[in-house]
Amino acid sequence: MKTGLFFGSFNPIHVGHLIIANYMLQFTEVEEVWFVVSPQNPFKIHDTLADEKHRLAMARLAVEDNEKLKASDVEFGLSKPSFTIHTLHHLKETYPDREFILIMGSDNLAGLHKWKGFEEIITGYELFVYHREGRDNQSLKARKNVRVFDAPVLNISATFIREVLQAKKSVRYLVPESVKAYIEENQLY
Repeated sequence: MKTGLFFGSFNPIHVGHLIIANYMLQFTEVEEVWFVVSPQNPFKIHDTLADEKHRLAMARLAVEDNEKLKASDVEFGLSKPSFTIHTLHHLKETYPDREFILIMGSDNLAGLHKWKGFEEIITGYELFVYHREGRDNQSLKARKNVRVFDAPVLNISATFIREVLQAKKSVRYLVPESVKAYIEENQLY
């Protein structure tokens, strides 16, 4: 089974994430997408993150009505910070019958050379890349395992959503209603 791995902090998950995942399900050979909630991204400041259990709960709520989408806590039991290459090794060992494909924005592709295990990732796995505003890395886009898709992308971010919440404005339509209710109930952000 071809499983797309969409790594992120999901702080919080939003409709932009869900649109990308659905696009990959509809327009590529990906059969399911796992949202891999990263407890601690080595490139992000930890003190801006909601607790990992809250981020996982929101991701689960966001995908509960789609059997082809899954929120994954696989990195919760691995060493921190979370390195994608370690997660990939663990998943390959745990699920030897699955073919894992990384789903990422072109902004992440541009910085991929900084990732631990970069060469193994770029040569050992397919990367399905969607265009995002910002830097592109043309040399990496030309690599054999990299496929670029013109997926519909909303110009919103989790940072923007947190700013909206801090300004006491509504995030209606930016996050699923279940996620909005969870944020309000748990007084996040």
